[in-house]
Amino acid sequence: MAGPSRGIASPYLLLTATSLFWSLNWVVGRAIVGTVSPLALTFIRWAVAVSAMMPLAFPLIRANWGAVRRHWRTIAWIGFWGTGLHNAFAYVGLQYTTATNGVILNSAIPVLIILAGWIAWRDTITRLQALGVAVSLAGVLAILTHGDPAVLAAFTLNKGDLIVLAGMVFWAVYTVLLRTRPEELPPLALLACCGTVGVALLAPLAAAELLWMGGRVDLTPGSVAAMLYVGIFPSFIGYVFWNRAVAEVGSNVAGVFLHLMPAFGSLLAWLFLGERFEAFHLAGIALILAGVWLTARGRRTL
Repeated sequence: MAGPSRGIASPYLLLTATSLFWSLNWVVGRAIVGTVSPLALTFIRWAVAVSAMMPLAFPLIRANWGAVRRHWRTIAWIGFWGTGLHNAFAYVGLQYTTATNGVILNSAIPVLIILAGWIAWRDTITRLQALGVAVSLAGVLAILTHGDPAVLAAFTLNKGDLIVLAGMVFWAVYTVLLRTRPEELPPLALLACCGTVGVALLAPLAAAELLWMGGRVDLTPGSVAAMLYVGIFPSFIGYVFWNRAVAEVGSNVAGVFLHLMPAFGSLLAWLFLGERFEAFHLAGIALILAGVWLTARGRRTL
């Protein structure tokens, strides 16, 4: 794979920013449980994202309409895995589990991406990459267990955890499927098309939830701010950054950057919530950064 294109921000910087956006997404999603029901939130998230990107994306779609028509099946398939049900699983699961459990399960994504890449393309990883994944995972667990292995031993899966885990599988498949994206279609045009697929998939599910399943959308300043945030930053900007970076460094390297999410969560809780920042936080963050560095260093140049 060629190195990063000139004029494009470092893919590692893009991945770091994306992890920050998505770490806040888990907190926001958990915070508005009971205010906005999960399927409605997922639909609104992508409706906001598509609305935000369309002024820029629509001219690109119109100029490349022939490519959209030729590759509509591929676009729909990528959209199904990445912009439709993935977020719905996460928000539904958070109704039954904690944000901490969600982050623990999120930490399985790098391994799931590697597994999906092997199944789909027979991808392999270098020994240095494998070491990087292991080191960064150790850092994640150090933060989430407060340095006490007994906490991990007591971890059990509940219904919400299994739903969240299903969403993680969807994300891993989406990341691997980005390799099949139509090269002649500009990235923003592709994302807007995939987002439109997500909106179309989610609209009947959200309607059913609101009409027959006791769903709700309470419009308060907090819920409106949350819906705008998850639509613009994790969905629009985050997906642009993620897709660009995956194209530059590959899915295996990109995946390990998701281990930055617990590190960001610890720092944000310290800065904004007054939670204590302890030695295990520092040790965990150091291990995560070391693992990310090893994984990036171990990447094969194709």
